Amino acid sequence: MIKTDTYAVFGHPINHSKSPRIHRLFAEQTGQIIEYTAQDVSAESFAATSKQFFVAGGKGLNCTVPLKELAWQYADQLTERAHLAKAVNTLACQADGSILGDNTDGVGLLNDLTVNHGITLRGARILILGAGGATRGIIPPLLEQQPADLTIVNRTVSKAQIIAQDLATLGTIRTCDYTSLQGQQFDLILNATSASLSDQLPPLTDNLLCSGGSCYDLAYANQATAFVQWGVEHLAAHSLDGLGMLVEQAAEAFYIWRGIRPETTAIIKLLNDERQITNING
Repeated sequence: MIKTDTYAVFGHPINHSKSPRIHRLFAEQTGQIIEYTAQDVSAESFAATSKQFFVAGGKGLNCTVPLKELAWQYADQLTERAHLAKAVNTLACQADGSILGDNTDGVGLLNDLTVNHGITLRGARILILGAGGATRGIIPPLLEQQPADLTIVNRTVSKAQIIAQDLATLGTIRTCDYTSLQGQQFDLILNATSASLSDQLPPLTDNLLCSGGSCYDLAYANQATAFVQWGVEHLAAHSLDGLGMLVEQAAEAFYIWRGIRPETTAIIKLLNDERQITNING
């Protein structure tokens, strides 16, 4: 009898998660036999529930809001990208029983931008909205692409400055508040705030996006987010949400767990077709 390896995504809330469906599609595509579930886990119960999961034979976990920083603390060892991000979205049980923590968000974003949509980052002027954990996780792979400059804008500039200082060895990171953006233009604007979750928009100036520039919202929904709509209204060459990033980061996690990298294009298309967003310019 073939033993079914078990995986899960922990988060709070979690009912909206597309991860179980994505990983089931990956498993079907690659011939892997796994079980992947979504479990509502609070921050307070995360450590105990994770220990119980792995003691019972669980092979790997994905961790989403609000658990990524706790997963970083929980892991016995960290990859370099997880260490830099100070957040973990993928936990993997190793052969010796230890737990490896990784962060696949940055590579997921990079693959969606450059491979799926052909957006060139080398020499680009990049603006990241927000200075939370998501921003910290995506900066290292973005800087590896050698953009002309990278700026973090945040209402509380000191939070952006901390990230810039922590990642200073990777490259120059500028920081500012929203009022200081007046007169500046960028080739790529990434929304890493939580504003889209409440259908809100950061205070953006009208001429912020240069001609031919692109917008990308790390959040995703079954309808265009406020930031994606802003990109469309400001004639972005691409105005995208984070569904592609979600699938790509999941593919990286699947590879860490199973040693097989699934093909993502057809799955992204399937999920996009199902939600039938017509005003996202891909």
